[in-house]
Amino acid sequence: MIKPKLSVITVVYNNVQHVERTLQSVLNQTYIDIEYIVIDGASTDGTLDIIERYKNQITKLISEPDTGIYDAMNKGLTLATGDYVLFMNSGDEFYSPQTVAQVFAAADNADIYYGETEMINDKGESLGQRRHKAPAQFTWRSFKYGMSVSHQAIYIKRELIDRYDPQYQLSADIDWIIRAARKAENIVNVNQYVAKYLVGGMSKAKHRQSLQERFAIMKRYYGLLPTVFNHFVIAFNLGWYWLLHRRTND
Repeated sequence: MIKPKLSVITVVYNNVQHVERTLQSVLNQTYIDIEYIVIDGASTDGTLDIIERYKNQITKLISEPDTGIYDAMNKGLTLATGDYVLFMNSGDEFYSPQTVAQVFAAADNADIYYGETEMINDKGESLGQRRHKAPAQFTWRSFKYGMSVSHQAIYIKRELIDRYDPQYQLSADIDWIIRAARKAENIVNVNQYVAKYLVGGMSKAKHRQSLQERFAIMKRYYGLLPTVFNHFVIAFNLGWYWLLHRRTND
């Protein structure tokens, strides 16, 4: 079985509360051939002090100001030399220490591997599966109803990826994954949980801007009228989801 090299990139800025959990999650993987790249945005809250404790286990570390999360992620891509690239940003985790080994054991030489994501809160406690479940078969068209695969759960061949588009401040990861998926011929669902996603972040804090960017991205790839129709479907599904969960919690 082929054992490819994986570049794991962690982007962080002033996240002293959660960064160590992410670092340990990456460094505790049983899979051997992992290149670990950490991009810190010149944190001032003690984050860098924590990162420094693990410096000998980190392949490449940069700590300097950036213009935003996607600028930082692009810096990580520039440094990556692995066969595949995965972003595991501060606060997020691999599902288990065996996750990377299990992903690559699912099939040889896929263009993209992907799996399911569990949501967690600030304490690392499970909040269950994401509302957008990973599709049984993923293609570049799979995002027409929302981001059905999170960036923590998708391993992409480095030769297929481009840089993040700086015109998007909050939703560039959707555009980035779609562009890679359009080039992919062999996309493998590993049929298991592969990541834990910390709920929150800038896209939640600036929800309106995030939605506007997502609409622009979907219009670009899927067309205006289909995107308008799909957003009615998204709104219906969201309303139905919250109705069901409100009944469950009552």
